[in-house]
Amino acid sequence: MTNARPAKYDILFEPIQLGPKTMKNRFHQSPHCIGAGTDRPGFQMAHRGVKAEGGWGAINTEYCSIHPESDDTMRVSARIWDAGDVRNLRAMCDEVHKYGALAGIEMWYGGGHAPNMESRQTPRGPSQYASEFETLTYCKEMDEDDIRQVQQFYVDAALRARDAGFDIVNVYGGHAYGPMQWLSPYFNKRTDGYGGSVENRARFWIETLEKVRRAVGDDCAIASRCAIDTLYGPGGLEVEVDGVRLIEMADDLVDVWDINVGDIAQWGEDAAPSRFQRQGHAIPWQRFVKMHSKKPVLGIGRFTDPEKMAEVIRNGELDIISCARPSIADPFLPEKIEQGRLDDIRTCIGCNVCISRWEIGGPPMICTQNATAGEEYRRSWHPEKFEKAKSDDTVLVVGAGPSGSEAARVLLERGYVTHLVDSAEKVGGHLNDVATLPGLGEWGFHRDYREVQLNKLVKRVKGSQLALGQKRLTADDVLDYGAEKVIIATGSSWNTDGTNCLSHDPIPGVDASKPNQVTPEQIFRGEKPIGKRVVILNADTYFMAPSLAEQLAAKGHEVTVISGVDFGHYMHFSLEYPNMRRRMIELNVNIIGEAWASRVEDGRIEYYDIWAEGSRREYRGPGKLPRDENKSHQWLEFDTLVLTTGRHSDSSLFNELKARRGEWEEKGIKDVYVIGDAWAPKLIADATFDGHRIAREIEDADPQHPLPYKREVISWGTAYQPGGEYKLEWRL
Repeated sequence: MTNARPAKYDILFEPIQLGPKTMKNRFHQSPHCIGAGTDRPGFQMAHRGVKAEGGWGAINTEYCSIHPESDDTMRVSARIWDAGDVRNLRAMCDEVHKYGALAGIEMWYGGGHAPNMESRQTPRGPSQYASEFETLTYCKEMDEDDIRQVQQFYVDAALRARDAGFDIVNVYGGHAYGPMQWLSPYFNKRTDGYGGSVENRARFWIETLEKVRRAVGDDCAIASRCAIDTLYGPGGLEVEVDGVRLIEMADDLVDVWDINVGDIAQWGEDAAPSRFQRQGHAIPWQRFVKMHSKKPVLGIGRFTDPEKMAEVIRNGELDIISCARPSIADPFLPEKIEQGRLDDIRTCIGCNVCISRWEIGGPPMICTQNATAGEEYRRSWHPEKFEKAKSDDTVLVVGAGPSGSEAARVLLERGYVTHLVDSAEKVGGHLNDVATLPGLGEWGFHRDYREVQLNKLVKRVKGSQLALGQKRLTADDVLDYGAEKVIIATGSSWNTDGTNCLSHDPIPGVDASKPNQVTPEQIFRGEKPIGKRVVILNADTYFMAPSLAEQLAAKGHEVTVISGVDFGHYMHFSLEYPNMRRRMIELNVNIIGEAWASRVEDGRIEYYDIWAEGSRREYRGPGKLPRDENKSHQWLEFDTLVLTTGRHSDSSLFNELKARRGEWEEKGIKDVYVIGDAWAPKLIADATFDGHRIAREIEDADPQHPLPYKREVISWGTAYQPGGEYKLEWRL
């Protein structure tokens, strides 16, 4: 049963005119990468289509290359180079239109930030420079012939986009791409009519908008994404200087402005992780555009709260709410607001694991909150629809962490009688501890969503139970429980003996049972006092060591990190790394990198440079002199040693049950499965996926292991010849 939406949200559902097009409401899915590009049209169609079904008024591609000179391989962008791309992208447009939404394309020319590793073409830019974002990537400085040719690339792409069915063509000038390189004095060092004054630097952008508008006429709305401030100060774009001046000069050429901040080298200032920014963080810059433009303004800001969305529109700070990450976490966010189902919204936690996949190089996008993201086509998963249960089996899920709570939720959605049992008093598992770390409070939305849904669902599915605060189940308890199927989701723990990814062995002297050595769990539980001088011994590549370093340093401890791996390496991909390192400097955290420990004695740790030691893998045959084991070794004293050296699965319950397989039939048990960290330690997103998948596939022959998924492949021998089928009749 649904409720009428509160009247205060009516403003979010008012239509708005974008030039020749009408957007049915104020919900705009901003361009974002999913790993589909143009070569996986089914993926592109299904992922964007489910958002249109969920009520978003406009749906965009990811950045879409307009020419082989703008090739971002190994990352995956969309492309609109030729007729084949038009056909493939038309599938998305048709699907989006089925639900009354507009389809938008973000036309991308990368200039000096396009590595062109596949096309091997030479990019062009306003000046010749080495990209600060890519590796060994230089562009050619454009002359006037180059300028006309690149502007024609935009025109040709806009015409192809129109023919594919796109309603909105966006001349992409954000993230230091395309026109933004011309506007910014950081890139534009010219002294001719395209350089110097802001009017000259804006000329390429304005001319391109003029030509695109002439090309598509009233067939498409014209948008332009504009990074209104690069946050570099006078050396880059500043909103009060270059930004608003561009808006004033180009206002008549666009139908809607798409406003963000920052550039590509540190675009975590734009797609800001929740660790460092709350929702609506770009409003101080976006309101400048509203003050200087007569056109609608849309803006990003990871808007998650309907109150905030309505507020910024009501206050005249934005006209349209543009979301990428919240639309991934919940494709049905607009519909749930429309129906007054606010507690059913899967709120984006701002972890940026979705973005991490693009940064890594383009595997299909994933989401910590929404396990169906990226699986809409290849696994035919829908975020709100579930196949009904195929048996009367009762399922026992042991462990209510990310994996177990998701498995139980989906089983209940399907109608299975499900018992979710955990010794903790609250759903969430280790996420309850993680959410107490600096800046990670919003990660708790993962737990909150599942807790709310589980409490609803156990009432709906008769005989189901959410049993928290129970004694830990033993193998005997499970065997006697009376469930036909059992899912073990008992999680993982941090190693207590220093076992790590470098040596794969314990470290002599490391022992978390000692009073001055602690694991993260012992810190969370407050089991031991933490001394003044703290050393964190780290071989984990994500957030735990940086977060504990920040937490302890902020409390006044003197913190040193000895890290045998790149400290917080995965945070490069989640866009947290630059601000995390700045925070370490602010707190005087000392980081000793590319070093590892050889032994620990009472109150001191011996460490060495892993390269000076040859990573302990050099061959020494007969006649070779023995290595000087003390070379490069140093001692460091500590009051407390924190161990983030690695994790291990808490799988003893599963292992014992499996060893007693001979008793299953007598006890009425059909099968026992293991998921999440209890299977192997992993990202929270992947643990959640494990739980979701096994609940979808529990009737299959081997639910422990995933079913094959649909692959979109190119058949050998069916090469496409560019230009061979598609001719553009219109030219400048």
